[in-house]
Amino acid sequence: MATITLKGEPVETSGSIPAIGKTLPDFELVQNDLSRVSLKDYKGFKLILNIFPSIDTGTCAASTRQFNKLASGLENTKVLCIARDLPFAMKRFCGAEGIENVITLSDFADGKFGQAYGLEITTGKLKNLHSRVVIVTDKNHVIQYTEQVADIVNEPDYEKALAALKSC
Repeated sequence: MATITLKGEPVETSGSIPAIGKTLPDFELVQNDLSRVSLKDYKGFKLILNIFPSIDTGTCAASTRQFNKLASGLENTKVLCIARDLPFAMKRFCGAEGIENVITLSDFADGKFGQAYGLEITTGKLKNLHSRVVIVTDKNHVIQYTEQVADIVNEPDYEKALAALKSC
């Protein structure tokens, strides 16, 4: 379990995020059309997983916008924005914002992704949502970079994530 904060107040997560050098664990998440995808659907692509509590918060929206900008110039890379939001909310946000370079995926159905990745918030006001985490993999889905943001209201370090992606 990790201890992070929400506006300085301690909250705990369900475990530890996957480690650098390990292969990304498989997952099943829901797309905007309610179909399901898994890690194998992104075979051969480098990945940036932008994981957050809810698209309807300022910081989560900002990270989605920023990764959308970054993704427009990345080759052989998919940016997956993952939350417990309903797929409809994520689709609505991206449509209203003109966001086209990221893929939004939902863990609303059972929360198994957050639990398996050790990033589900288990205490505090955001209990059962995901903590803010960025994971970067190479094309074989070996983890090259991770960041679990210390305070959920802060944005991730985009430059470090991008540097890790470029080095693999």
